[in-house]
Amino acid sequence: MSPVSPLPARTRRRGTAVVGALAVAVVTAGLLAACSSGSGGGQAAQGAEVSLPLSDAGCAPQPASVPAGPVSFTVTNSGSAKVTEGEIQKDARIIGEKENITPGLSGDFSLRLDPGNYTVYCPGAAQDTAQLTVTGAGGQSQAPADASLATATAGYKQYVVGEVAALLPATKQFTDAVRTGDVARAQQLYAPARYHYETIEPVAESFGDLDPAIDLREPDVEPGQDWTGFHRIEKSLWVDRTTAAMAPYADKLDADLAQLQTLVGSAEYQPAQLANGASELLTEVSTSKVTGEEDAFSHTDLSDFDANIAGAQKAFELLKPSLQTKDPALATQLQARFTGITDELAPFRTGEAAPGVAAYVDYSTVTPDQRRVLADRVNALAEPLSQVSGKVA
Repeated sequence: MSPVSPLPARTRRRGTAVVGALAVAVVTAGLLAACSSGSGGGQAAQGAEVSLPLSDAGCAPQPASVPAGPVSFTVTNSGSAKVTEGEIQKDARIIGEKENITPGLSGDFSLRLDPGNYTVYCPGAAQDTAQLTVTGAGGQSQAPADASLATATAGYKQYVVGEVAALLPATKQFTDAVRTGDVARAQQLYAPARYHYETIEPVAESFGDLDPAIDLREPDVEPGQDWTGFHRIEKSLWVDRTTAAMAPYADKLDADLAQLQTLVGSAEYQPAQLANGASELLTEVSTSKVTGEEDAFSHTDLSDFDANIAGAQKAFELLKPSLQTKDPALATQLQARFTGITDELAPFRTGEAAPGVAAYVDYSTVTPDQRRVLADRVNALAEPLSQVSGKVA
């Protein structure tokens, strides 16, 4: 049987190259933390185990068939520089992934899978798709018995829908300023609009090409690709100091976010996806955002940090009742570390950028030592957080 068709080929929206000794040190520390988390902490306590070895040739799952229920995936890279991501897709949506698995590293995530055929996708490989078959009685429910997890997933859907509902009008204020040529006003509204996107970034990324259209950074633009989204406008506002020719990009951003709203309205989640998404948010902060490469022109990176941490914390809080039963020590540790990173950000706050959204200092004023401390705090949280998906799958 041929593999299920994957989502449209996506531009990798997170570059791994950074400039300067600090950036290299921070990225290395973050990747080592991600590697250590792949040593079994995130594995499901019971269920099948699947290896996804990345190579230039492909990423065929081993084994290619597993029974329905909890499945832990370990993504490994023994030497491919161009294939650094493994995904599991179902019904034109990414349901689990591990990114930035560069040569010599590994990472894991867990899911609870119903019977059916799933696509394994590794962008950049010669054979970039393979099939994973999940066996079991047709229509058999594999939902966990823990009722608190059903409450968690319902609560997370409500949270995502609410964040997107706040995202659209906040962005409309921003794009209206762009369309009217008010550079200062658009600069003021840029970070508050992005905040609501960054809280739910893993959900947006699950919809294939939509996230790159909204949030692609300049270094990730491929030759011949039309660069659109927040960062395209950001460059014009802070580098060119103009909104000239930006109205079409503003219009497209509004349209893409309207599409996102439609998609999240019908999306469903499983407990492990909440945990995986929270872990990915923090890993992204520690491996790329802490270097300042995300908002390279506006230097509003700390607002993104805050949003990523808030989104991760929301997922944790929803899963916490179940986690307190399964591993109370881990729940307590995570609560303390979320408090620690929130406290670490506090000295950089300068007020309120919008109702419920903090304003922060220009990230270029944050010293190398301060960035290292932030990275250490995020890594100290990300490592135990990576264990949660295996416990709730």
